[in-house]
Amino acid sequence: MKPHPRLIVRSLLLTAASLFLAGGCSFAPRVPDYAKGNRAFIAYWPPEKGSERLRLAVKDNIDIKGVVTTAGSQYLAVTGRPAAKDAACLAIARSRNVQFVGKANLSEFAVTPSGINEYFGTPKNPFDRWIKLIPGGSSSGSAVAVASGLADVAFGTDTAGSVRVPAASCGVVGLKTTHGLVPLDGVRPVEPEHLDTVGPLARDIAGTVQGMDLLQAGFASRYAAAKSTNPSARSIRVGRLRLKGTNPSVDEAVDRALAAAGFTVIPLDDAFREKWDLAQKDGNTVAGGGVWLSNRQYRYLYGVSAQTTSAILTGRLIHLTGYPAALKRRAAWQRTLRSVYRKVDLIALPTLQTIPPPIPPNLRIGVLEALVLDMQNTAAVSFAGNPALAMPIPLEDSSVPVTSLQLVGPPRSEADLLNAGRLVELAVKIPKRR
Repeated sequence: MKPHPRLIVRSLLLTAASLFLAGGCSFAPRVPDYAKGNRAFIAYWPPEKGSERLRLAVKDNIDIKGVVTTAGSQYLAVTGRPAAKDAACLAIARSRNVQFVGKANLSEFAVTPSGINEYFGTPKNPFDRWIKLIPGGSSSGSAVAVASGLADVAFGTDTAGSVRVPAASCGVVGLKTTHGLVPLDGVRPVEPEHLDTVGPLARDIAGTVQGMDLLQAGFASRYAAAKSTNPSARSIRVGRLRLKGTNPSVDEAVDRALAAAGFTVIPLDDAFREKWDLAQKDGNTVAGGGVWLSNRQYRYLYGVSAQTTSAILTGRLIHLTGYPAALKRRAAWQRTLRSVYRKVDLIALPTLQTIPPPIPPNLRIGVLEALVLDMQNTAAVSFAGNPALAMPIPLEDSSVPVTSLQLVGPPRSEADLLNAGRLVELAVKIPKRR
């Protein structure tokens, strides 16, 4: 029996981490002097005092005209040229004279889920106290920028969870958009053909609506229509999905939030859970293969971290083994979801199976990435191409006072998801970030 690609990924990550710790890699990244504060930004442009313009942070794998797109990499920071034009997804923001406040930090090349960046420094999780927690990746800087109040809205990219995982880790709202809804021209790719999307992050639902209105023309009117159609939660059918390995307190928090909002909750059966689990594995496999396809030219270059090199080389193995078979199952998974959405309007489950883990003091980053990959419930959604909302909800008796509810909808249901999120937000009290 061939080992599952997930086991191959874990094995190679652990090997790479061991080699790095043993001095087996010649590249030793440093933190530049300009990476200070909470390290949410790679480049920060403070707004003028008294300005009332909406402040927008842009993940640094999205082109801004005249600025080098580093993708969180020392190599591109040194060798890259300023972008000749804005990415297509920034067109509405430019037309509305939004204040661009900076390029947000990220995992190098957006290929790892922890949000750690060895060169520019790792964005500071707002729930850090005595122990430093991961900010979630790869859009770690985007989440920290809005959590810390340095931006009203941030744009991130989501391949297999890269908007939702940092949103969940930092206690903010993140929206993964329908695949193909927002143009990807001018966005550095991971797996653009099947997975990559651009989506907004903000401190609350209202801010996320503003962000979505900067990404899709006419979204504000779609959201108003969704609110008018479902002003309360009673008419919204939510399929509740329970996954093995989830911390019981996280599941309880999700159940309390759904009950408080007043949704009609319909349990989803084990047969669907098994299909979800397979789609989760397939989504991670396709994302891993995409890492190789989009970044193979960087695998041996000075200025690319050992961790990223390991992810690229692991992606090569995945692309040769599990990638083709996973893609063949995609259409069947999409049909399964369409069938479920005849019975429910949305699907609810935790974004993460537990609270964000601490950053290891011994820098065993490969082990950490494997852990984060296992605890996120996001790749199955990306594999289908559907939209999903991650939003904070209270978590009792925990060192981190919130966990994250993930609501998943049919294609192009972003307005309905945000309306459902609004109803949850009205029903529960979200603890403040420190």
